[in-house]
Amino acid sequence: MSPTSSLLVLGASILMIVVLISRFRIHPFLALLAASLVVGMGSGMQPTAIVAAFEKGMGSTLGFLAGIIGLGSLLGKLLEESGGAKRIATTLLGWCGEKNAPWAMMLVGFIAGIPVFFEVGFVLLIPLIYVVARQTRISMLCLGVPLATSLMVVHCMLPPHPAATAITGMLGADIGKVILYGLIVGIPTAVIAGPLWVRFACKREPSAAQLQFLEERSEPVNGHEQLPSFAITLSAVLLPLVLMVGKTFIVTLLDKDSAAHEWVTFIGNPLVAIAISVCWAYWVLGLRRGLNTTQLLALTNRCFPPLAGILLIIGAGGAFNDMLVGSGIGKVLADLLGQTHLNPIILAWLVAGLMHFAVGSATVAMISAAGMVLPLLAQHPEHDRAIIVIAIGAGAIGWTHVTDSAFWIVKEYLGLSLSEAIRKFTCATVLASGIALLGTLLLAEFV
Repeated sequence: MSPTSSLLVLGASILMIVVLISRFRIHPFLALLAASLVVGMGSGMQPTAIVAAFEKGMGSTLGFLAGIIGLGSLLGKLLEESGGAKRIATTLLGWCGEKNAPWAMMLVGFIAGIPVFFEVGFVLLIPLIYVVARQTRISMLCLGVPLATSLMVVHCMLPPHPAATAITGMLGADIGKVILYGLIVGIPTAVIAGPLWVRFACKREPSAAQLQFLEERSEPVNGHEQLPSFAITLSAVLLPLVLMVGKTFIVTLLDKDSAAHEWVTFIGNPLVAIAISVCWAYWVLGLRRGLNTTQLLALTNRCFPPLAGILLIIGAGGAFNDMLVGSGIGKVLADLLGQTHLNPIILAWLVAGLMHFAVGSATVAMISAAGMVLPLLAQHPEHDRAIIVIAIGAGAIGWTHVTDSAFWIVKEYLGLSLSEAIRKFTCATVLASGIALLGTLLLAEFV
């Protein structure tokens, strides 16, 4: 198969993903399944080889991720239903003061967003934004945009979020490094595209329309609600990160053949680290606060059904990537991209950003970008795979607009017009993506 034909097949498959998702509203899992078939049949693979490649790609991807995503979702559900997210928000608001409420909401989004998905985190914390906006007379844009932007940054760049964890495994990166690099790049990104951006782009005083919106939406907060302590809640959120990042550093100090090395590697494995964290959260956010095992079982059962779509999308993305490799298109693409002489970090960022703009799903964009960039990395062994993961996440942050459900959630809950949402929130994500790229390029010079 000629390189031109291979690229035409790849282009047709990507166009199919975009059109099916954005124009016909087909579920991303079905769109990726159809695209995988186009790649397999268009490249001349045997029918049985197509099926085998799909099964191998989906199985190998989910084999690494399914347990991690399930446990991560359970950790987020415990944080949500125990009131832990509200405790983090109220504590940080108390520390920062009403004058610095935009900074507090950025911190809330970054910390509370670690174990919860974007949509869950924003909907969970939006009542607090209403209350703070009423009390401080600060525009909801100055509070909501920093929260949403920091949630998006964490969603795209930090494991144990599904897409970040998935591409970490696909690219063979060290998850501890990915977390560490994600924090180094993500925190300045959230600061600049959050509180600093709204200070420049948004009026601090609420408009008459916002005040009317608040009167209709705000509900009183129960000040007598028994919430877990800030320290306990923070321990449950940060424990998996500490275990995984700690493993990355500690194993370098130990003899590879020692029992200590074996145990540190075991405990720092993402699946084990999150399992330990869930056990801790079961105790401090559940049993210790009076929940019995029956109630914890019901809570567990509630957190798993929403994961079905996410797991299928990620599995189909892994299958699509394996199809690119099996068909030989991946090698052709790597050769072509190598001839552009673009820095692989910029290339990874660009591909992820374009896919997010077109498809409207950061998860699909990151999975697809990883598959397209992976064959190129063999030609550039000098680049740390963890840096490439961060670059892909940085690209996927940007261009959150009308094709993305996150855009509509922010627009509706903040009572914005379409033009306002694009000018304030979409532009904030584009700024965040650019800042994250610069941070990733700078970090790459030192690691």
